[in-house]
Amino acid sequence: MAGTFSQIYIQIVFAVKGRSSLIMPSWEEDLYKYISGIVKNKEQKMLAINGMPDHIHLLIGMKPSCCLSDLVREIKKSSNEFINEKKYSSFKFLWQEGYGAFSYNHSSLDDVIAYINNQKEHHRKKTFKQEYKEFLTKFNIEHKDEYLFEGLD
Repeated sequence: MAGTFSQIYIQIVFAVKGRSSLIMPSWEEDLYKYISGIVKNKEQKMLAINGMPDHIHLLIGMKPSCCLSDLVREIKKSSNEFINEKKYSSFKFLWQEGYGAFSYNHSSLDDVIAYINNQKEHHRKKTFKQEYKEFLTKFNIEHKDEYLFEGLD
């Protein structure tokens, strides 16, 4: 029997526009459920989702037919609408342009899931900016610091 067999695991990271701390504990779980529904409806598998008031991490098991940029665009667009329609934020909510995407092998999944699930503890010691720059360095992604972040410092 012919078929396509794959293991594609991607951690996606993106921030609230201006890195504003707008994601409140009172509704973050609703946001995570909503985003997980988008991923499932796009026939991908959510393995972990968590974040902080200013950013979010997702670990997704992807099919090779999925276009990552289309998936992230849909997650950001739909979740913006969801947050604004629910009036969760007293400010207009938007995600910052761009995102980070980092691939992992199957043997790393438990560590990545634990890392994502432990975001609140992790960020007691490290800012989002420090974390993000460490990802770029770890994955040997060339970048210029002045183009990484808009907004707060």
